[in-house]
Amino acid sequence: MLGLQFRYLSFFFSLISILSFFNLIYSYYLNLYLNLNTYYVSLVSSIIISILFYKIKIPQTKQNIFQKIFTVLLGYILLPLILSIPFYFSIYNLTFLNSIFESISGFTSTGFSIFENIKHIDQSLILWRSSIQWIGGLYFLFSIIFLIDIYDENFKKTLTNYISFDSSEVLKQAIKIFLLYSFLTLVIFIILNIFSIRTFNSLNLALTLISSGGFLPVNDLSSILKENSQIIIFSFLMLLSFFSIFFIYNLTFFKKKNLNFFYEDLHLIIYYIFVVLIFFIFFSFNNNFTVNLLSLSSSISNIGFSFNVDQSNLTFVFLILVIIGGSFFSTSSGLRFIKIYSLFKYSLNQILSFSKPKNVFTNKLIFTKINFDFSEINKYFLTIIIFIISLSILVSLLSLSGISFEQSFKLSILTLMNTVNSSIYGLGDFNFNTLHFFTKYCLILFMIIGRIELLTILLLMKKFLFKN
Repeated sequence: MLGLQFRYLSFFFSLISILSFFNLIYSYYLNLYLNLNTYYVSLVSSIIISILFYKIKIPQTKQNIFQKIFTVLLGYILLPLILSIPFYFSIYNLTFLNSIFESISGFTSTGFSIFENIKHIDQSLILWRSSIQWIGGLYFLFSIIFLIDIYDENFKKTLTNYISFDSSEVLKQAIKIFLLYSFLTLVIFIILNIFSIRTFNSLNLALTLISSGGFLPVNDLSSILKENSQIIIFSFLMLLSFFSIFFIYNLTFFKKKNLNFFYEDLHLIIYYIFVVLIFFIFFSFNNNFTVNLLSLSSSISNIGFSFNVDQSNLTFVFLILVIIGGSFFSTSSGLRFIKIYSLFKYSLNQILSFSKPKNVFTNKLIFTKINFDFSEINKYFLTIIIFIISLSILVSLLSLSGISFEQSFKLSILTLMNTVNSSIYGLGDFNFNTLHFFTKYCLILFMIIGRIELLTILLLMKKFLFKN
């Protein structure tokens, strides 16, 4: 089974080679020769590594969950190394650290950038930045399937009727994810073109939105979205990374009357409508509602895009929405809405059971017959505890680096939730290029920690710190 792990990584190295080839074609077509050789290097490097990983012969032994976690972690280290090649060998004289920082920021769909002016970047490199996010979003979705054993049975039921995942089921779901992910990217691209957004910008934004990434092809989003209709459709397109990647598939091919496939998305629909109504009623007196709608959709989908409009009075609200996050089988980050909702309902039932001991309170999710048990609640609670601990550590490290406590706190939340810094969080002008190398390494580490699901950190701690 170890061979499966190497082939898992081999697949993504082959994807890098394909995207390198596309960048070469794009560069030749538009006569963009400034960084042409860098894509040859990434193409050859990724092909060689892909073949080596595929050809490695490993004795067939049963793999455990820790080996799977290490495989995913290894991917978050090795893949960005190859993805950083076009940055490092470009004409912009980037250091190795800055190149790695940019590639990991894109691969984790965070969006922190060391480039201060996107207008000065070659178009082919802008497309490469967007491609990194696209691969990273797909890698994250594949990782969920790869690590499916650490998750609850209820989450598995939203994906398949099978409780256990053998290699054939993993392959089946992975193929389904790849096709859906690619199809939705194409749909976003076509819709953006229909609404008169430049083709180059539409392509980059499509790669970004589906992956819940944060890289823009321009300095200011307002230079792309100029009409209210464009802002509204863009806001709704961001929700494709908020709901489950299987949501549209299940709607299209829904035959059996099994609402398990929809229960998380139904909760998310109600949550989104509720939040939009609250914003429409109470928070639309200072700004155009379309501006608030974009910031709202951007925050709950963990993308982070916004216009350069003063919304400092809502910064805390937007940060809370970022922390909550979206669907489990989506490219968004956050602690996940369904976990927080289940934990809240369980806690409320526990309080009510003491005040009304004769009554029976069931921990059932609405729209379904699913009950969550105590072991699942423990996992949800520990996820929040790990988030608080990680947040405290990163805030302390950033504060020691000379960043103000307020900025450290905001930046730490965005780092762990893999959300780009923008004006709605009061960090639109934050400069990553001038940060100390220690600070950049800290951000790199915690961007990866935020992306691999905090529950995996707990499992690793359990293995190394609690042997028994």
